[in-house]
Amino acid sequence: MHNHPHTETNTNRAVARRGQEYFVAEVDETGLGAVDAVPDDRAPSNQWTEAWHALRRRPLFWISAILIVLAVAMALFPGLFASVDPRECMLSRSLHPAESGHPFGFDRQGCDIYARTIYGARASVTVGVLTTLIVTLLGTLIGAIAGFYGGIWDTLLSRLTDIFFAVPLVLAAIVVMSMMKGQRSIWMVVFALSMFGWTQIARITRGAVMSVKNEEFVTAARALGASNPRIIISHILPNAAAPIIVYATVALGTFIVAEATLSFLGIGLPTTVVSWGGDISAAQASLRTQPMVLFYPAIALALTVLSFIMMGDAVRDALDPKARKR
Repeated sequence: MHNHPHTETNTNRAVARRGQEYFVAEVDETGLGAVDAVPDDRAPSNQWTEAWHALRRRPLFWISAILIVLAVAMALFPGLFASVDPRECMLSRSLHPAESGHPFGFDRQGCDIYARTIYGARASVTVGVLTTLIVTLLGTLIGAIAGFYGGIWDTLLSRLTDIFFAVPLVLAAIVVMSMMKGQRSIWMVVFALSMFGWTQIARITRGAVMSVKNEEFVTAARALGASNPRIIISHILPNAAAPIIVYATVALGTFIVAEATLSFLGIGLPTTVVSWGGDISAAQASLRTQPMVLFYPAIALALTVLSFIMMGDAVRDALDPKARKR
């Protein structure tokens, strides 16, 4: 009979080996919601607020804004800048150099160049602003209908837009103004430019509306019983406005150039209206002997157009999220 060594087994007692210790945390009474909550009392930001914050930091915006305010002030209140009548011309002062009270000298007809440069802003800015307003309203209306309703409306309006888009703006305006020789006025120039200037805004609006119309807030508005015109005006257009505003700002500059081109060619505004294009055209004859007679109105025109184009660029960069991150 073999004697086995007595082995003591204690299965009821757990022996913790090194590295196997563990700890149980106390029960969290506060809850994760209270721990992770971040206090945020700020008003919800939107695209326009962020764009304004981005614009304020850009020198380009402030430079263009100052130039635009100056051009608009010259158009509205030319008497604040020049006390001389721009139509008061004396041949005895023809091409005289600058003197006291006449800082830019006189043109070939003996008119004060400084006064004519200041008063010339009114015609150009008026044509630019009125044409831009009409073009924006017409283009937005056509583009919104084509983009929102689609189908036959989209086909018809897109083909109509293509027909007008195929005709160059200045060439079309030259033809219209040549037909209306006896009725030349600021309103006629605005009509001629508006007739063919709306196509680009219509295309931009159509694309913007098509990208917005399937968003959830539009579906929610329709579910609440809103009519189609109300959905377009209250919900879609405010969210599709950014590219329209950017293009309209740049287009304003191009319409000012178009007006100056028509006046330069002698088929724009009548000679009784002081305009930069007309003065540039009249100054051609003395370009070799007195080049500054032409340069003063040309510089005023260039700075005004440049300010609107720079403003359009600044606004586009501020409204474009991709540009903001660059």
